[in-house]
Amino acid sequence: MRTSYFPISADFSYIGGIMERIWKSSRLATALLCAVACLLSCNGTDTITTDVCIYGGTSAAVTAAKAAAEAGCEVVIICPDPVLGGMTTGGLGSTDIGNKQAITGMARQFYRDLGRHYGTEEQWTFEPSAAQAILDSYVDNPRIRVFKGFFLASLRKRGTRIVSISCTGAEGFPHKSVRANSFIDATYEGDLMAMAGVSYHVGREASSVYGEQWNGSHLSYYHQFADGIDPFVEKGHPESGLLWGIQDWQMKEEGEGDGLVQAYNFRLCLSCDKDNAIPFERPCDYDSSRYALLARVLEADPDPRIANYFIWSLMPGGKTDVNNRGPFSTDMIGMNHDYPEASWERRREIIEAHKSYTLGLMWFYVSDPRVPEKFRDFISGWGWAKDEYPGTGGWTHQLYVREARRMTSSYVATQADCEGRTVVPDGIGYAAYQMDSHNCERIVVEKDGRLMVKNEGDVEKGGGSPYPISYRSVTPKREECTNLLVPVCVSSSHIAFGSIRMEPVFLELGQACGVAAALAGRGPVQDVDVSLIQKEVGFTPA
Repeated sequence: MRTSYFPISADFSYIGGIMERIWKSSRLATALLCAVACLLSCNGTDTITTDVCIYGGTSAAVTAAKAAAEAGCEVVIICPDPVLGGMTTGGLGSTDIGNKQAITGMARQFYRDLGRHYGTEEQWTFEPSAAQAILDSYVDNPRIRVFKGFFLASLRKRGTRIVSISCTGAEGFPHKSVRANSFIDATYEGDLMAMAGVSYHVGREASSVYGEQWNGSHLSYYHQFADGIDPFVEKGHPESGLLWGIQDWQMKEEGEGDGLVQAYNFRLCLSCDKDNAIPFERPCDYDSSRYALLARVLEADPDPRIANYFIWSLMPGGKTDVNNRGPFSTDMIGMNHDYPEASWERRREIIEAHKSYTLGLMWFYVSDPRVPEKFRDFISGWGWAKDEYPGTGGWTHQLYVREARRMTSSYVATQADCEGRTVVPDGIGYAAYQMDSHNCERIVVEKDGRLMVKNEGDVEKGGGSPYPISYRSVTPKREECTNLLVPVCVSSSHIAFGSIRMEPVFLELGQACGVAAALAGRGPVQDVDVSLIQKEVGFTPA
């Protein structure tokens, strides 16, 4: 990962010793001290000392902060985003969980608070603004300070302990340097974890690494092109080049590992209320050739139904949570592989590319004559919800980063955990969703002597009953870092993470990490008595 380091802003403790020696040996001491003071002033660094520092703005960051504060800790959240909550406030209102009875603690309380908002006991489908109001209330605590729009720039470490982190903000705002006893990486990307020198993995392990059936490369029936869809600009002419969105890569062996990550998208909050809907418009960079492959899919579809192209989930307030479905949908397959370790500048480019693709996709559906008329009429009846994300015209703040880095700690959750063949004794939360990976690439394959386009990487395999997630999966190896907790980029294989990576689980693990940080104090997080965490979060061991 490319980062910018500001060692002076990260730590000034060494300056005192230097100046003391100069003072004893030179008449220039006063002038030099003034110069250093001027340097520090110009640097514009705001130094903060706290008990717990949380980097990230996901739902896990919120529950971690609430739990630590309720345990008596002073907490600082450094949030790169303009809004707290990650995907929970970013449009994912159709909760993915599998078995709701597995969700406890603050996570369960969150869905009950949503229920009170909507006049029900619990609410598992919701509007982004409702989730935001509740999560914002969770950090409305004098012990919690939230700084939004700041990005991790550097880190100071002494032995196995993080001493401080330094973060940069918008031009004109002072940098933030935060010293803390414990740190929590609550990002989807695992940036703090990586900068701290903690081991991690990006991409899919080969199925042989952990003895898993569903890891590595897989061609699936789901979200797949029908046989025979021609991949070339001119049908039957490879020399004409590939249609947009198809990668010029070779199909790997079944179960082979690689560095590819599953596709990202935006979850779309739309409204069918004419008074609350912003109509879809032609993007300034619209290029219909991006959707030529989709046009071929529609052309070959004998029974076109909108449910085969989108998951169009209805939310309260006449709104939606629109998600990917089918061979060509909101997932921008194969366009995100350098995101996990990219600079923030490059990540912004990838985010903007996904936004451009999605805006263009919606315009294609309402305007292109190759789209069935019933599709055009249906989607034209919707628009961006005016009362959601009003500062950006109804457009969400959060790209759905389904997977980025995954920590490699002393315990790696695998397919065996998901299927209940392995049960850990130190669980701190339950997961219950199927093993779920979206496609990773769109490539040309040969079948029955014909070249055709296929998506690769989708896996949708059920596990067993709800299963516990080990405390060791949120704590780094002791020799690497002893005051860091990681509730999102947990230690797991690619296919196990496909089950764990759900927002209710992140809410659970965030709370557990906040409790653990408070219990650890100045000691190693690895030494915390897990039974005390379990008691505090209401976890019942299997």
